[in-house]
This record gives sequence, C-alpha cells and structure tokens, in this order.
Amino acid sequence: MSTARSAAHGQTEPLEAAGAEPASGRLRLVDLTKTFGDATAPVTAVDHIDLDILPGEFITLLGPSGCGKTTTLRMIAGFEDATSGRVLLDGENMVSIPPNKRPMSMVFQSYALFPHLSVRDNVAYGLKLQRMGEPELTEAVDVALAAMNLTAMADRAPSQLSGGQQQRVALARAMVVRPKVLLFDEPLSNLDAKLRVRMRIEIRRMQKRLGISSVYVTHDQSEAMAMSDRIVVMNSGRIEQVATPAEIYLHPASVFVADFVGRANFLTARALEEVEPGRFLVTALGQTLTVRAQEKATRAVADGGEVVLMVRPESVRLEPVAERPKAITGSLGQVVTSVFYGETVEYEIETESNSIVCVQSDPTSASLLEEGDVVRVAIEEEKAWLLESGE
Repeated sequence: MSTARSAAHGQTEPLEAAGAEPASGRLRLVDLTKTFGDATAPVTAVDHIDLDILPGEFITLLGPSGCGKTTTLRMIAGFEDATSGRVLLDGENMVSIPPNKRPMSMVFQSYALFPHLSVRDNVAYGLKLQRMGEPELTEAVDVALAAMNLTAMADRAPSQLSGGQQQRVALARAMVVRPKVLLFDEPLSNLDAKLRVRMRIEIRRMQKRLGISSVYVTHDQSEAMAMSDRIVVMNSGRIEQVATPAEIYLHPASVFVADFVGRANFLTARALEEVEPGRFLVTALGQTLTVRAQEKATRAVADGGEVVLMVRPESVRLEPVAERPKAITGSLGQVVTSVFYGETVEYEIETESNSIVCVQSDPTSASLLEEGDVVRVAIEEEKAWLLESGE
C-alpha cells in the first residue's frame, strides 16, 4: 500500500483509505471573527461564526461576493490572521500555527503550479519538503498520478496541459501529502461549463475515496448542491443556514437563502390558523392551502408579523382557461413571457398580486403556452414553505 507522510507530525499514513472511516480531521470554528481596518472604521468580514465539520465531511461555503466565505477559508488555512476565535483541528488550536505547519492542503483557483517543474515534480513537491525517501515518494506520486489519469502526462510541463489537466495536477499535489483537511478556493471557476461538471464529479469521487475532511468555497449553487454533504450559506459575514443540499433547497431558513439557492417565488400570503404544529392554513393567489412553516414563521404569525409563501418554479402548475375572463383575479394569471429551453419551458405569469415564474419539464408542442394566454395557477402545497418575510 502506498504511503505519504503527515505534514504536521511526520508520521507515515496510507495514501489511500478507500472504504475506511477517517480517524481524524474534525474541524471546528469557534466564535471566529475577522475585522479589517482600524478601530475608527472597522469592517467585519466574518462575524462570530461557529461551525463543526466532521471527519471526512465535504462542506461548501456558499454565498455572494463579500459574504466572508473566502476570508473564512483563508483563516482556516492560516493565510489570514483571525481577529478573535479559534480554529480547532482534532482539538488543537491552529490559530498560532503558520500555514506551512498546518496539516492541510489547498487547491487554488489559479492552480499555482510551478511552471519550471514537470507534472511529476509538481505532484512530488510537498513530499520532497517532508524529506520522504525516494522509493516511497515515487510510489506515492505514481499512485496519485494514476488516480487523476495523469500518468501519460507525467513528464510534461504545465504549459503543455489544458486547464482541466492543470487542475487535476493541482488536486493530485494537494492529496498526495494526505492532509487532514483539504481546502478548495473556487478551484473550477476558470474552466468551461462542461469541464466544470466533470471536474466536480472527479473531486468529489477522490475526496470520498480518501475520506479527507474538505472545505470548498464557491458562489456557484450547482457546484455546492452537487458536491456537498452540507452547505454553509453565508451572508454579510454571518452564517444563515447549515444543512444538507436537500434541506437548503426545500426548507430554507430565510428569504435570503431561498432566493440565493435556486429560484423561488415569494407570494403574498395570509396565515389563517395553525392546523397542527408546523403546518398552517394560508391563503395565497386566491387559494386556501395547508403548508409547512419554518419555526421563525410560526413565531411571526403568533406575534402578528409578516410571512411569505415560498414556491419553487417547478412546483407551480398552469391550466389554460378556455374563455378569457374580464379581469385577472384570484388564481388566474396571464402569460407575460414564454422561453423554450428544450427539456424545459419557463413562463412568467402576471397575477393579481404577484408576478411568478413557472418551469415545466418535458414540454410537448401541444402543451406550450403563448404570451397573452390566460391560465389558472395551482400550487403544489406539499412543496410550498412558509417563511418569515424578513422585511
């Protein structure tokens, strides 16, 4: 079995741990804060966040530009000093440990390959710094090259590789040292769309195979949804929600999360009564629906606050109306735009109270609606989600 030496403690560990439970790599962020500027005009980039990442877990920090995700990653890596708080790896505080002494590897957006070194020498670089013996080093590098389908390119220079190939070299170099934690700083943003899809599958496959705890930064929702065990949605330096991709999409914790992850319609709604814990009878678009509600929405209703009904575009059903009504009221709407994408068709519908988006899958020519058509709008109530308005 191939081996690689730990960057932190110098012991020898297996390069591959297929099917094994990771013995280490629990990462905890405790009250972590980063403030830039001076005391007279401080700017808080990361605002007292707490996060617990389990051994072998793949976590994605997701959010808009300026939300604090990259700053958080850089504090984990040691490239940015924390203003306060702790970065605990298997119980040891990393804050005072320099980046090159932390048992972590980072994959950068820019690949950061050495142009004067071959693919093989780039991959071997970290192991040489650890002074690994030549036979052991050669075997470890060979395994890493084979795992990333780079064996035939081992003697090439980085300039002779495509963007995807260079990214695979960067990934092999990061993984071959068998770190406790892998960090990814938007590593696929320079690749074209199809290559990004292939590479995110490859990264996830290798990460699961090796069982290395991983923190991945992106603003691409599809990457986060496809790769993550859990997603951390950040906004203005704070964590809005930590949950599985399914939970984030179906039961977002706030209007911000619902709006940022995927697409959503926010309908004006009035809660009539709580029919059972966490389920409300509401009116929206002239319909009476029984829908599930987040805890904050439940409290908002009790306190007389505002709530909105979140409905994903694929959960809206449209039925053509044969006779054109005199006015668009209740559950009626009019098609404002119709965009055909092949596998889906997207409609914008203007109703009495809201403009909503509907996405229908696998359309046929007979089912297509035209601009100006009047439709009856129906909501799949089991997929609707009542939220505190947040206004």
